[in-house]
Amino acid sequence: MKRLNTLWLAMAIFIVNAYSQESALYIPETNDKPYTFLLTGASFASPNNGWFEVGCDIMNAKPLNRAIGGEAIANTANRMIEGTLYSKEELEEIDALVIMQVHERDVFNSSVLKEKYTDYDTPFTRDDYAAAFDYVIKRYLTECYNLKFDENSKYYNTRGGNPAVIVLCTDWHDGRVIYNSSVRQLAEKWGFPVVEFDKYIGFSKNSRHPVTGEQISRLFTGDKQEINGETFGWHPENGQDTYIQRRMGAIFAETMRKIFPVSK
Repeated sequence: MKRLNTLWLAMAIFIVNAYSQESALYIPETNDKPYTFLLTGASFASPNNGWFEVGCDIMNAKPLNRAIGGEAIANTANRMIEGTLYSKEELEEIDALVIMQVHERDVFNSSVLKEKYTDYDTPFTRDDYAAAFDYVIKRYLTECYNLKFDENSKYYNTRGGNPAVIVLCTDWHDGRVIYNSSVRQLAEKWGFPVVEFDKYIGFSKNSRHPVTGEQISRLFTGDKQEINGETFGWHPENGQDTYIQRRMGAIFAETMRKIFPVSK
């Protein structure tokens, strides 16, 4: 009987080992990140928020979060000039530049837009948000295209260089009407996709909360801001485990799914 039990044990170990080895052949590579997304923005986009990282995780994409609280689109332009927004090596790998510079300013209308990004006087100040957006867009498109002339680039001798994808974002709710409407105009001008946080966040400035009587955005923030005499929630609660950040991550990922296939 002892010999029989030993035989059964040996057979069980053999079967487990064989199954493990066979299964290992079919386990998909989970560390592969087929896409790389770079985010620029300010306090609503900085890494302490979490929505960008949540969305990239859903998309199995590598996040490069270069957002810094207190910055504006002028800072993004100046960081491109300084070469600190992304490196040459990162430009090779970036599949989308995501912009969430959402100050309540007009980012579409300007009387001083230049034909080429090199025509602008630099560095930028915060006097003209539309001009700074124009610079960032034209410079990124140009730099991606010019990789076709770089003998050290994987895009050397290709027709269009690195296919440049720029994704714009609304504010996280619909209280910032000037910015949200003008960024949609900017997106339409260039044919860019927009992450419409304000449309899918789950509440609107047009209806107050039936219990508190306040703007519903106040429920998700610890601070507030005044816009046209109306009090809104300002900065949503931070952290990848918070409701608003996870919802924003899902909205972001859903937009990116429409642009990029599941696998690369």
